[in-house]
Amino acid sequence: MTVSPSAEPGRVGIWTFAFDSQPAGRVRESASEIEELGYGALWYGEAFGRDTVGQAWLLLSATRRLAVASGIANIAFREPIATAAAARTLGEAFPGRYILGLGGHRVDDTVNTVDGLPVPTRSRAVTIMRSYLEAMDASPAHSPIPASAPHRLLAALGPKMLKLAAERTWGAHTYFVPVEHTTRARQIMGPDAFLAVEQAVVLDYDLDRAREVATAHVAGYLATAPHQEANVRRLGFGDEDIVGGPSRRLVDAIVAYGGTEAIRRRVREHLQAGASHVCLQVLTATPARLPRREWRELAPVLLPRHTQVAASRRST
Repeated sequence: MTVSPSAEPGRVGIWTFAFDSQPAGRVRESASEIEELGYGALWYGEAFGRDTVGQAWLLLSATRRLAVASGIANIAFREPIATAAAARTLGEAFPGRYILGLGGHRVDDTVNTVDGLPVPTRSRAVTIMRSYLEAMDASPAHSPIPASAPHRLLAALGPKMLKLAAERTWGAHTYFVPVEHTTRARQIMGPDAFLAVEQAVVLDYDLDRAREVATAHVAGYLATAPHQEANVRRLGFGDEDIVGGPSRRLVDAIVAYGGTEAIRRRVREHLQAGASHVCLQVLTATPARLPRREWRELAPVLLPRHTQVAASRRST
C-alpha cells in the first residue's frame, strides 16, 4: 500500500477530540486552517459523538492535501464488513489521504456454558483484533477498489499488539505514552513499521496552571481506562504514582506543558526515540474549546517551513 506524496503525514500532526462538540461548519473551517498551517496530518478520536466515517468525510472534504486519520475507529461500534466498505469508499474518493486507525474492545461470538448458563467468551484483545483484520480482508467488494488501499494502523500499547501491528498493518498508533514507551515500541516493531505517537500538551507559560490541566487529564484516564493504567505500570510506575491521584513524575512523563520550547523538546525526544510521527493533542482548561490559537502558536516552532507551505498552498 502506498500514500501519495501530497498526503504523507509528515513528522508532526494534530490530534483532537474537540470536533465532536463543534458544528460541522466550524470543524471544516478548523481542518482547513490546520492544513494551511502546514501540519502533516489531522487525527480525531471516536467516542459517542460523530461516527468515525462521517467525521472522516467532513474533514477530508474540507481539505485538499492533508492526511486524515482515525485515532481510533472503534471496532466495537461496527462489523468488519462495514469498516472495510467504508475504508474502500474513502480511499476511492480521497486517494492517498485517509488513514484507518483501528482499536477498541470487542467480544467474540463463542459461547460457553457454566452450570448450563450461556456465558460469552472474552478472547484476548490481540486475538479479537487479528480476527477483525482477517474478516475485513475477506469482505467482498462490489464497488470500485482504490488503486492504493488506505493505510491501516492499530491502537497498540502492549508488546503483543505492537507485534501484530507491525506484522499485519502499516504500523501502530500509541496514546497516553511517555518517551520510554516509544523507545520500547520501536524495538518491538522493528525499523520499518510506521509509529504514530499521540502527545498531550498544554501551551501555557504559567506552569502551575498548566500542570493543573495536565494533572486533570492524566487523572481522568487513570480513573476510566484500565488498559492505560496497566500500561504505565508496565513502564515502572507504581501505586505511589497512581493511587490517590497521579504523581508529578507520571504527569510530567505523559504531558508536555509550559512554553513552546518544552513542547518542541518533547516532540524531538519522541522522534529520536523512534517515532515516525507525533500528533499533538492540545489540552486546555475548557476541553470543548477548539485550541486554534495554540495550533497557530505551535506551528512556526514545530514546522519550520509552515509559512512557505501555507503560502504555496494559497497560490495553488
